[in-house]
Order: sequence, then C-alpha cells, then structure tokens
Amino acid sequence: MTDLIIIGAGPAGMTAALYAARAGKSVLMLEKETFGGQITYSPRVENYPGIKQISGNEWASGLVEQILDLGVRTELETVTGIRPDGPRWIVETMEGIHIGRALILATGVSHRRLGLPREEDLMGAGLSTCAVCDGAFYAGEDTAVVGGGDTALQEALFLSSLCRRVTVIHRRGEFRGEHRLQEALHQRDNVELRLHSIVSALEGTDSLTGVTLQDTRSGVEEHLAVTGLFVAIGQLPHNEAFASVVRLDESGYILAGEDTHTSSPGVFAAGDCRAKEVRQLTTAVGDGAAAALAACRYVDSLS
Repeated sequence: MTDLIIIGAGPAGMTAALYAARAGKSVLMLEKETFGGQITYSPRVENYPGIKQISGNEWASGLVEQILDLGVRTELETVTGIRPDGPRWIVETMEGIHIGRALILATGVSHRRLGLPREEDLMGAGLSTCAVCDGAFYAGEDTAVVGGGDTALQEALFLSSLCRRVTVIHRRGEFRGEHRLQEALHQRDNVELRLHSIVSALEGTDSLTGVTLQDTRSGVEEHLAVTGLFVAIGQLPHNEAFASVVRLDESGYILAGEDTHTSSPGVFAAGDCRAKEVRQLTTAVGDGAAAALAACRYVDSLS
C-alpha cells in the first residue's frame, strides 16, 4: 500500500509529489497522457519567480527529474474511479487498482479548442490560451481574442494595454460577459469588436501571421492580420471519475478551499481542477505544496 496516490502529473501534482517524497512518504503518481500538463505548450515562461526565462517543457522536465530522483513512482494509466475502503482509498484504472492512504486529485483542465487544422502546431507560436501568461510577448503588435464570456473580455482588456490593436471575435450577436467589461472595451480606442464572426482558418507556416474570419450570417470570409490569437472559449475540468466521492460545483470543478481539503476525508484537490479564481503556474505549484502537506498530516494521523 502507498502512503499517497496523486492523480495527475501537471505542475500541481508533481509539486505535491516533491513535497510528499521529501517528507518521507511513499508516492505513486498516475498520469493518463504526458507529464507537465498545459505548461508544456508555453515556449517561454517569464513570470515564474526566480527564473528569468525558461520554456514550459524545460521547466516540467526538470521537475520530473527531481521527483524521480526522490523515488516517486509514476505510471501512465487512466483513472476510472475512486472509492473508500475503510481508512484506505482504492483507485481504479483501466489497468487495475492501486491502494493508498490518501489521495490528491490534480487532474487539471483542458482548454476548448477551435477545432481547426494545425491548431496544435501553432500553439505557443502565435496561438495561446492565456493572455496573462503570454500577452507580453505581443506588446505593440496586432492580436485577437476568440470568445464572448467574462474570460475573453478580461483577456481583451489585458491585451489592450499592451498591444497595438486587439480584435474580439464572437460568433453570436452579443457578448455573454459582464456589462461592465463590455463597457470598458468600448472605451478602448485600440479594440475592435467583431460579432457574428468565427475563425475559419489559421494562417502562417512556422508561426501565426493571421486568421480567416467568416461572417456567420452571410458566409463571407476575410483576412485579419494578427501575430497572436488568444482562444478563450471555455475550459473543461476532468473530474467525472470523482463525482460520486467529492463535491463538484456546477461547472465540474472540485469544491476545495485554499487548504485543498475536499468533502471526503483523505482526499485533497490541487491546481486548476479545483474551484478557484486564479489559474497560473505559480498558483498550481502553491496548491501542490499545500495539498501534499495536508495529505502528509492526514497520513500521520492514521498511525
């Protein structure tokens, strides 16, 4: 039996593994895809304290090496469910079961995609899902934001203070975001609102040079020259396998506070998968540390 099973190997999960292993606990980390999570798509990370610039992939690779050196076990397995078994927790995967004294859920989120050809190729080369993370790279340039909710409008406002021009593209005739955000955008001289429009194609070879816009009413297409396109059409948490065990909010995020405790004793949530306002690399790392320390205290209480 393992002291701590961590589900998810993004920044939060790997940080939790680091702290738990250094506390002398046996740790098993389960990941269904690749280690590092969304940060591996960022070619340049310049807002992580103490590191002037690093690629997301390099940052994640360094953390993987660090936890493996500490003896953390890792398995590429898809978790299908969790259930209590007395004071223990059973984690069911497509390959079998694992038993742990405590669990940390750090499954992260995935950003909704536009579903266009070469979208993954251009991610980090003009295409982004986070203006706070990458907006500074496009200072003084022409950019665009796709989406009509609060996140999209907030991203556009943030970019408008950095970029020469920001075009907000939304497929409907009105935005869903807060009225105050819409009013703020209307007051920015360098913001253009393109309603009844979708991005129908991405342009550029090695990096984004523009997009093709299509009017949803007439079908007419036109070229828009931009070097940065920020996609803000929603996020998808991956917490379905835990819905019968921990409480989720209406959007599917795990209800857990800054202490990372969920509604089930011995189960903790860290990173983007929990209900929170700020989702950044630094906050994920902070969550991972908090969850590991809380889980270690819980494991110690069982002995």
